[in-house]
Amino acid sequence: MKRLRLQQLAAGLLSGICAAAHAVLPTVPAPAAEPARSFGAAGLLQAGFGLAVVVALIFLCAWAARRFGLQAPGSGRLLKVVSSAMVGQRERVVVVEIGDSWLVLGVAAGQVRALHTMPAGKLSEAPAASALPGMTTASAFSQKLLESLGRLNKPRKPD
Repeated sequence: MKRLRLQQLAAGLLSGICAAAHAVLPTVPAPAAEPARSFGAAGLLQAGFGLAVVVALIFLCAWAARRFGLQAPGSGRLLKVVSSAMVGQRERVVVVEIGDSWLVLGVAAGQVRALHTMPAGKLSEAPAASALPGMTTASAFSQKLLESLGRLNKPRKPD
């Protein structure tokens, strides 16, 4: 009798262990009915065409933003760059419009200096009155800029 109970207990314990192992172990999926298709020339052509369309849309949006001057709301209303000219390799002169006045700024590596302030208006293409005979307006302006930068770099005498 004890032996029968011991056998029943061992059989129940073994079936419980098997049921738990069956619940924990992964099952093997059934084999696929047909193999997965690889991309052919048509698939690659379709993917390439889609990529070309997306890149073209990006360039089209960038062109439209530049052409129509799309800016974030509130930006660019106070400050506007009117003109810019290179004077040296790292130096440039920039005319900036702020409100109803123009600032002429000398921009060099690591520094910005105000050179002149004037009321906003149209730029005249007439030669400067102080230009020397035989000098173009650009070279006269370059000379004036170099003189003003030289004056700014000289140490000032204490008062």
